[in-house]
Amino acid sequence: MRPLDRLAVIQRSVVREMARYGREFRADGELVRGPGTTAVAVREHPGGSGGGHVDLGFVLELGRADGAVVWDCAAGLGKTEEEQLDNAVRMWATTTAAAVVELQERRGEHGDHYRHPELPGWYAVQGPAAVFGFGSEHLAGWLAGHQVLPALAEALRPELTAPGVNGVKLFLGGKAGEDVAEVRVNGEVSEAASAALRALPWPRGERLCWARLTLLLADERSTEPEPAPPVAAPAPVYTPAPRQGALSRWWQARRAGQ
Repeated sequence: MRPLDRLAVIQRSVVREMARYGREFRADGELVRGPGTTAVAVREHPGGSGGGHVDLGFVLELGRADGAVVWDCAAGLGKTEEEQLDNAVRMWATTTAAAVVELQERRGEHGDHYRHPELPGWYAVQGPAAVFGFGSEHLAGWLAGHQVLPALAEALRPELTAPGVNGVKLFLGGKAGEDVAEVRVNGEVSEAASAALRALPWPRGERLCWARLTLLLADERSTEPEPAPPVAAPAPVYTPAPRQGALSRWWQARRAGQ
């Protein structure tokens, strides 16, 4: 697929997914502009084009050189590259975009809010976890009953360098003996935080299963991003699980082999 065609598919998907949150976005050059000062930027995935990888930056204060941008990389599955890109954007919207919308609206509809003593001065918003693979209910249940941020706090503190808002993405799973744990802070891998995540006792099964989720850490000492205009609550896209413990919501993006 040509770069311009890839961009068009990604932008159409972003417009559709943000509409599910009641937000009107429109393609404008290489950006997808939203209400107020919000926008979504698209950049070429490192390593060249092709495949179902997308790199999306949720811009909170468009026009400010030091404005907050939450970057995330997502990958999607599908028979065609268009399907892969479409599913990648849907995965991004389920996790990262949901967290950004919740940070702006602060209604508790799309994520959970925390203040942890391990991270003084930081206000945390945790979006839904997308869990997919075999036996995914075990990993989803563990995430629903445990907060991972306090265990990562010591490793994260020196890496929270972005002004205003820092994006932290967690990817974990695999299977027993072949597990994967990766933490990215503002798009960059944190080896220390990844090691801390791997040390946690989340369930490792005999078959492959993964989860991804996004946390936003807002510096309470800085000016908060301009909230988006009030919108009517949209119809839910995914069915949330009942509240369990500290993590109040998760969405199961894919299930296979149950």
